This record gives sequence, structure tokens and C-alpha cells, in this order.
Amino acid sequence: MVMTASSRAPQASGSSDNQRSPFVRLNELLAPHEPGKPLISLAVGEPQHPVPDFVGPVLAKHVADFGRYPMNQGMEPFRNAASAWLSSRFKLPRALDPKSELLVLNGSREGLFLAAIAAARYVGPKPGKPAILMPNPFYPVYGAGAGAAAEPVYLPTTVENGFLPDLDAIDEATLARTVAFYLASPANPQGSVASRDYFTRLKSLADRHNFMILSDECYSEIYTRQAPGSALECAGPDFTRVAAFQSLSKRSNLPGLRVGFAAGDKTFIGKFLELRNIAAPQVPMPLQQVAIVAYGDEAHVEENRRLYRIKFDLADQIIGNRYGYRRPDAGFCVWLNTSEIGDDVAVTLKLFREAGVRVVPGSYLARLQPDGFNPGAGYIRLALVQDSETTAQALHRLVETLG
Repeated sequence: MVMTASSRAPQASGSSDNQRSPFVRLNELLAPHEPGKPLISLAVGEPQHPVPDFVGPVLAKHVADFGRYPMNQGMEPFRNAASAWLSSRFKLPRALDPKSELLVLNGSREGLFLAAIAAARYVGPKPGKPAILMPNPFYPVYGAGAGAAAEPVYLPTTVENGFLPDLDAIDEATLARTVAFYLASPANPQGSVASRDYFTRLKSLADRHNFMILSDECYSEIYTRQAPGSALECAGPDFTRVAAFQSLSKRSNLPGLRVGFAAGDKTFIGKFLELRNIAAPQVPMPLQQVAIVAYGDEAHVEENRRLYRIKFDLADQIIGNRYGYRRPDAGFCVWLNTSEIGDDVAVTLKLFREAGVRVVPGSYLARLQPDGFNPGAGYIRLALVQDSETTAQALHRLVETLG
């Protein structure tokens, strides 16, 4: 059954756990226990593939620039490189202006949080309490950003709606007071990808109701079949009311570099820069120099995809048709329905205590809907970030333990 969005935010049934970091909760859940076998963690989406060879030499060449304050907008060569990459990777209506339509970020996480505040300022007053919509389950920073700027409204993403928010299920009253809509494509945790038609429909809603689309596309380069598109492709000639967020964390195996960018609507980017000038740290210039080289090189990205393809081939073979498994359209996460085995928290504990495999309960990645439904309940998330041998071992242990 497709759940409809409510005009009020769901409550957590008196428990503050529903609003906390899923990874802190996972640590607390597992802390009293010992892994039954040598630990393999598939819990955190931290890429473990090798860091590209060019990183060290570029940092060494520009190490003196750590002694300078960089501009918050980002170095011109970085903005040029990121803009050129967008144009080569996606079928954009036109090339972005790197001076006014692109902004460097301390990774996409920082940007996605502050973007909610910038969007509320950009859109202005709304009838009723301003709302920010997001998929449920979701990347936790969406909830934090929405809560800082407006009222979060959670849109359940289930197998029935292809693990993307059902745009037809959002009532007009909610849309009228919406200031922003977070969308993850490829989605975390399910790996679903929005089609061009989906992006176009969402853009039509944004234009009709005057809200920003905050499109999280940081997994766009991790795919094993068809390359995902971007919301920018369907944003019109001026990218109005659309901002896409990218990061090198997944694309280039550089989660510790903390470099990403936002690109799109010129007026929104201007408001965003004003906010970052007073509320966010600048991105060090040597790190931007690494990013310039990274966005100009596709060989390491293609190798990255090859390594993930091997692991998803292993998942296809080892998991097969168990637990509702399907090879995700993109990203490196596997979303397994273990509800027939037991509660997702209990399953997580079982895998840790008996198999030494660390995963995340799906319910920890979601919020309760107003009727008490948790769209993540009954699922576990696996991040296939380890090497292929370790991944195969973990998947075999999982199947042997759960049956």
C-alpha cells in the first residue's frame, strides 16, 4: 500500500531515538556484544578502494597553500573543472556558468544541511508552517537540515512505489507550504534511480508551488549498468529551482578529502554563498587542487565501477533471490528484506553475534510516519565497500546465518 504524505511531521512515539544518528544507535546496540567471527563491517558507506595515485603528488605540490584562507565560493580552476565535468557527464540544457552557478562544498553532507536554510530564505514566506519534504528512509543529514529550517515531512519509499517518493500522493496543502524537496538519486539505501520523466514531474511541481529541488547525486558514478541522470538535465535553460549536489567521496574513493559542490539555480547559489560566507568553513586550496585533477580523470572512476561490478556479481550469485534481493540500479548498498526472519534490529544483532557481520537496521535509517509505519522496518542495509574477497566472505556468512 502506498502511504500518503501528511501535512504534519510524524512523531517518534515519545522516543528521542528516532531522531538520533543511526550509526550512534548501532554502536550502542552492539557495544554489549562480541562478534561471533572476525568482524567484517558492511555498515558504513565508506569506500575502501585505493585512493587514486595522483592525490599524494598534488597535495605535496600545493602544500604551501594550506597557509592561506581560500575563498568560500571556491577557486576558479576548481569551479571550471567541476562545471566542465558536469557538461561532459550529463545532457544539460546548456553549460553552467562556473562563476555564478556552482559552489564548492566541504563534501555534500555540509552542503545538504545548509541548503535547507538557504532554500527557506530563497523561497520566502509560505502559507502555513514551511515544510521540507524528503524520502523515508533517507540520508540523516536531510532530517537535520529540514529541522533547522522548517518542518520535516517524510515521504515513504517502499517497494510498491519503486523506492522513490510517490509524487501523486503528496496533498496540495503540503505542496503549498513546501520550501524544499530533498531527493536522492541514486537513492540511499535502496539504490533506485529517478527517471527523466520523474525529474520532469518533480520540476513541474517545484515550478507550480515555488520550492527548491535539492538533488543529492553523490552516488551517480557508482553503477554497474546504465549511468544515472541528473535533475539538472530536466531543470530548464536557467536551472531554476534546482540544485544538484556532488561529492568525490564515492566517485573517487576520497571520503576524507571532504570536497564536493552544489550547482544549479543562479539565485539560489547566490543565497547559498551568502550563508556559507558566515556559517561554513572554506575548503582548503590543496584539496581543491586534488579535486581539479579528479574531475579531469575518468580512468580511476571506471576502475572503481569495475570493482563494484565484481562485488555485485558476487551478491547476485551468493544471495540469489533471497530476502527480496535485487541488484540496485546504482550506488553500492544492498537493501534486504529480512522481515520473514525477524525484526530488523534482532536480525542485525544475530548477524553480529553469530556471523561477525555488521550491518545497519533499516528502521534506524527511517522515521515513523504519522500512522506509526516505519518504511525501513524489516530491512537491513549492507554497504559493499570492502574488497571482493572480504565481501564474498561476509555474504556467505550472512546467508549461512539467516538461511
